[in-house]
Amino acid sequence: MSTNDSSNNKKKNQFTIMKDDSTDGHGGYGVGSISLENVSPVIIDPNEDRAYVDMAAMHARSEVERRVKFLPDRDAVPNGKLYWIVWVTVSRDENGPHYYGVGACEIRVDRSIKRAYKSMPEHVNNLDKSMKGKIIVEHMDDHSKKLLADFMKEFKADLWDNSRDELKQALTESI
Repeated sequence: MSTNDSSNNKKKNQFTIMKDDSTDGHGGYGVGSISLENVSPVIIDPNEDRAYVDMAAMHARSEVERRVKFLPDRDAVPNGKLYWIVWVTVSRDENGPHYYGVGACEIRVDRSIKRAYKSMPEHVNNLDKSMKGKIIVEHMDDHSKKLLADFMKEFKADLWDNSRDELKQALTESI
């Protein structure tokens, strides 16, 4: 494996922690635009007990989203396997970097018919809410919440430790 390959794999499995702010006062191109550099999509696969970062989800091209046609009607995919794309926003304050916002979105995938369900408005709204520091996980099943909480704790313990109690409670209270 070349050095370039290993750095690509390493980058693929990392959170985007912090980058320059596009509204930092320079007054040039891009001022006022929304920066997604501190948002990472975490895929929760409760069927396989997995949680992982897949940056391709930023463009609806994650591994679970590829090679299927998405439909806006959940009933059109009655045998779909449940997955969650969770938009996780990281921020920094006086205590250091922390998980700031979390917005979970359900998807259902039936590979046998190459069809899947996803609500695009839900993805857009929950991504926006995550960036604003909201925690949207109440519609997740307990097993998926536990997978997400465990992943966040193991990924970087200091991010979890610095996070608000509201987030920790939302992911662990019914577990």
